[in-house]
Amino acid sequence: SPDEGWQVFTSAQAPDGKCLCTAVIPVQGSCSRDLRSLQLRQLLEKVQNISQSMEVLDLRTFRDLQYVRNTEALMKGLDSRLRVASEGHKALNARSFQDLKEKMRELLPLLPVLEQYKADSRLIVHLKDEVRNLSGILLAIQEEMGAYDYEELQQRVLLLEARLHACLQKLGCGKLTGVSNPITIRASGSRFGSWMTETMTPSTDSRVWYMDGYYKGRRVLEFRSLSDFVSGQNFVQHLLPHPWAGTGHVVFNGSLYYNKFQSNVAVRYHFRSRSVLVQRSLAGAGYNNTFPYSWGGFSDIDFMVDENGLWAVYTTNQNAGNIVVSRVDPHTLEVLRSWDTGYPKRSAGESFMICGILYVTNSHLAGAKIYFAYHTNTSSYEYTDIPFHNQYSHISMLDYNPRERVLYTWNNGHQVIYNVTLFHVINT
Repeated sequence: SPDEGWQVFTSAQAPDGKCLCTAVIPVQGSCSRDLRSLQLRQLLEKVQNISQSMEVLDLRTFRDLQYVRNTEALMKGLDSRLRVASEGHKALNARSFQDLKEKMRELLPLLPVLEQYKADSRLIVHLKDEVRNLSGILLAIQEEMGAYDYEELQQRVLLLEARLHACLQKLGCGKLTGVSNPITIRASGSRFGSWMTETMTPSTDSRVWYMDGYYKGRRVLEFRSLSDFVSGQNFVQHLLPHPWAGTGHVVFNGSLYYNKFQSNVAVRYHFRSRSVLVQRSLAGAGYNNTFPYSWGGFSDIDFMVDENGLWAVYTTNQNAGNIVVSRVDPHTLEVLRSWDTGYPKRSAGESFMICGILYVTNSHLAGAKIYFAYHTNTSSYEYTDIPFHNQYSHISMLDYNPRERVLYTWNNGHQVIYNVTLFHVINT
């Protein structure tokens, strides 16, 4: 099972021909003869990730597609009635004829929606076949290394991944209905930390940022790509002018947003200029473990990004320690609007925003689930029961990436991602 065995996340060959590996328990893996096998395993995980996302896409579109297909039959029926009525309009009452035309006009906007979902349906079938064939080839490569062109295969996977993301982006916002099983990307660092990619949509930025530890840290590693992050290669270092507190950092449009240590000050650090562009105090926000998540770690202030922009989650004495959600201007760090959710922050394991909805887990330990959701568009809340597999039993960072539509997690020294299932409604 995935909970047994060893995982190799770096390997090399010594001058005497011996294989040198760095490994961690308890994730499954094996020590192979060179870095090529590591790249192959990463590629396999990527294909599996795409395959899972595709199943999510299939489920999300099925119900809406059925609805549109039913509407197609209704349109054809009305069109037929309209033609009959048009040919014999002298026998028709003028009012009923006008009503019939109005009903037909109301249905016309559904035609492009119908064509789009037919196209999406064909794309899903094609993507499924492509992934199935690709998975078969990859399994064959495992049996006989070097018999196939790895670079060509990698390009096919990257193209497939890009097409899948484009397909997902067409679906727009929705309500969270499920979270996939965890996919471990790497095991590194201490028990607490954060890692992230660019959340700006659209963006082709593939860099990964890595911040080990939960307080007094200033060192941010910037990797060129996810594969470089997995191998621990090709990175540059940023030394922040102010140390951070907690793990609630986020990267948005080339800037890092984080909480300055021993204060309720929000800092915007720009990576390209290597400078702080702006910093501003969040009025009344608790800090220094006054109102952290249940795991502690100076997690008083948590920044996050969703489809609607930049948010800050924190609490104050005035609202008795309940979670406050604030929309924040990404340029000035000014609070634009705030909501009091009524949920005690110290009882929350972690939280994240999707499509203007704050989702809260009830624990940072094993057995956690997504227990509470606050809707900012209606200023209302509901209790949820969405299973959440906490594989390594201690989550200290959980963030949604709207560009990739996945959850990023730091779980007991493991960097993990989850796919999400969103239920969406067609708006004609």
